[in-house]
Amino acid sequence: MIRKCINNLDKWKNLVGRKPLVLRGARQVGKSYLIREFAKTNFENFLELNFEKDSTLASLFYSKDPKKILNLLEIHFKTQLDPEKTLLFLDEIQATPEIFETLRYFYEEMPALAVIAAGSLLDFTLREHTFSMPVGRIEYMHLGPMSFEEFLIAAEEVKLHEFLCNFSMQEKIPEVIHKKCMELLRTFLVVGGMPESIQTYFNTHSIQACEKVKQNLLFTYEDDFNKYSKRVDIRRIQKIYRKLPLLVGKKFKYVAIDPEERSKDLAQALELLCNARVVYRVFHTTGAGVPLGALINEKIFKPLFLDIGLMLSRNGLSLLDLEKTSDILLVNNGAVCEQFIGQSLLFLQDFYQEPTLFYWVREQKTSSAEVDYIISEGSHVIPIEVKSGKTGTLKSLHLFLREKKCALGVRFNSDHPSYLKAQTALSDGKNLSYELLSLPLYLVGQTKRLISELIYKSK
Repeated sequence: MIRKCINNLDKWKNLVGRKPLVLRGARQVGKSYLIREFAKTNFENFLELNFEKDSTLASLFYSKDPKKILNLLEIHFKTQLDPEKTLLFLDEIQATPEIFETLRYFYEEMPALAVIAAGSLLDFTLREHTFSMPVGRIEYMHLGPMSFEEFLIAAEEVKLHEFLCNFSMQEKIPEVIHKKCMELLRTFLVVGGMPESIQTYFNTHSIQACEKVKQNLLFTYEDDFNKYSKRVDIRRIQKIYRKLPLLVGKKFKYVAIDPEERSKDLAQALELLCNARVVYRVFHTTGAGVPLGALINEKIFKPLFLDIGLMLSRNGLSLLDLEKTSDILLVNNGAVCEQFIGQSLLFLQDFYQEPTLFYWVREQKTSSAEVDYIISEGSHVIPIEVKSGKTGTLKSLHLFLREKKCALGVRFNSDHPSYLKAQTALSDGKNLSYELLSLPLYLVGQTKRLISELIYKSK
């Protein structure tokens, strides 16, 4: 299966002054597979070490001298490693965190050797390390579940993928193509973006087989909770893990998890799930300007689960339930669409940026409002509304546009794409003039490109 972020690895390989790369992401999102595929076409030699399978390999790195380490690796693995032609892959590095410090010496003393490290629970190591961090001598890349566009490539819909990637708002999408995209999207929502589930679907064309894979993945994450046990009571982590998928799209309240538990204790458990990248928090931002992250309230947030397919399975939606549903987009009052758009937007940023996402809410008795997501493009703040059907009011979007003096808003729904300059009367009688970019849900991967084209065109 092709991952589009492999292009980022190509760029990294050819960088002048290239640093060791640390690949971060949840378990089973395809980190190891990605590196192996990258190595096949870019290096003559590839050496993979998995420290979770064999922690004794750490002894080969004790000297912290790259030349000695390379010599020991050649002896142990009975191979010849030319630094100019070799990719050294240090997988599950969190199992032997002392190796992390060694990355700086590869950068300083053997820059010709390409080194990539990865780990499923790496954030725990990075937050609790007792070693000297190689600050400024490594760089990061973040990997999430497969996107809808990568799903299209796996489905051998290459022409359709190219069509969406080159789509312009000056064009129209024929009805037959629109319907095809929507049907493929519905399939993707059920299958999800986890690579094993997608591979299973295209091998068997069985949603039931995918369900088995997803349930196994969900249990795999629960098995990892034993690794958190020294930090937080496992039972608290389980409570959040099992209930949180039902809370996607809603302001998070600890009382919704367990009214008998202290918020402080549940907050620690939630933090661990976020560190494992099974859960993401979408923080409230004032939206007054960029960077959006400087204007957040950490006490106000709503959750996103790792993956839409896992969310549906975690919520107990069986194959039979989904077959009875007239439109999966409407499940959980539209939370399915909000999860899909949210996880897609998280990984539209540059690969080296921490996946972050924001929303806006105003809670007043006479004038409450909420905008599903807020992103930025350059210096522009862009509010985003997600609708599960073709229609729906945009009162909150209008309010945000006026208060923050923004010109452009984005709406995702199940209709054809459109762009219009509109004017509407607000509740106080004043008129609002604004631009609305309306995109079908399946075009979320092209959001930033299409926004940029409109902003550039208007200048």
